Amino acid sequence: MWNRREVLLRSAGLSALATLGLPRLALAQLNGNAAIVSGFPAGGMGDNVARPVAEKLRGHYATSLTVESRTGAGGRIAVEYVKRAAPDGLTILQIPSSPMVLYPHTYKKLNYDPLVDFTPVTSTVTYAFSFTAGPGLPAEIKTVADYVKWAKANPKQATYGVPAAGSALHFAGMMLQKAADIEMTSVAYRGGAPLLNDVMGGQVPVSFNVVGEVMPHIRSGKLRSLGVTSAQRSPFLPEVPTLVEQGYKDIAVQEWLGWFLPAKTPAATVQRLNTLVREALLAPDFIAALATYGLEPVHQSPEEFARRVKADYDRWGPIVRATGFTAED
Repeated sequence: MWNRREVLLRSAGLSALATLGLPRLALAQLNGNAAIVSGFPAGGMGDNVARPVAEKLRGHYATSLTVESRTGAGGRIAVEYVKRAAPDGLTILQIPSSPMVLYPHTYKKLNYDPLVDFTPVTSTVTYAFSFTAGPGLPAEIKTVADYVKWAKANPKQATYGVPAAGSALHFAGMMLQKAADIEMTSVAYRGGAPLLNDVMGGQVPVSFNVVGEVMPHIRSGKLRSLGVTSAQRSPFLPEVPTLVEQGYKDIAVQEWLGWFLPAKTPAATVQRLNTLVREALLAPDFIAALATYGLEPVHQSPEEFARRVKADYDRWGPIVRATGFTAED
């Protein structure tokens, strides 16, 4: 997988080749109206990625390109919609990793198979989670070890908020509970905004949040992060140690936002979309905009991304089975 630094380094190499007059990939745009289908409402994180990329692809990939929200069922409605679309390259799925690699292990029945019904195109961004404390947790608790000690002494107060039941953030909490051998009760919200309100108001002492949602409040001192779930420290909260650093080596949880096309889409179309998305991700103005949301651009070839999807799919299976969690509609 390419991290932000690797993307920039590789782009420098391609720029050098371009100055030597070497030919670029040249393919005619698709005839028709293309749509990037998102499973979540406009104005959210996915929108902050899809719309700028669509703007850069418009007139290059297809005759027209729009962003369409098909919300509901935790993103599954959008996934099912794209599965049924024609494999002509005009219907693109943008979706976080959970519906593709986590839901297959939590739902007893899905109307799609992420490994069969779709052609992976590329990841676009990656983002970590913060184990966040608000005013409902005593101010002297600064680390995960401090929290574990407090939770053991106060099991009835050891609740943690998550933006959705069965999400990767929810599982991060269950993984910590098991690894630390503590009792924690999850409180599921309908989205990150109401959860953030309750953490800041002290109604719930701690929560798992997407880093980008809480970093302004952490920087202002209204909230504090006890740890981040990425394998390495977040470039947006470099002062906060990871849970791995704090002794929880198996709690390295990071999500990606990825693009998919329906199965059987021609390989040339897949590669062309991959190349154009890569160019969009490398734009300095877009990289700067992503940073304000706590997002890192991560581009992969279709083959690399397919391997990442399969690896994450395989990783989540044992984790879900160990918790015994089953999702319900």
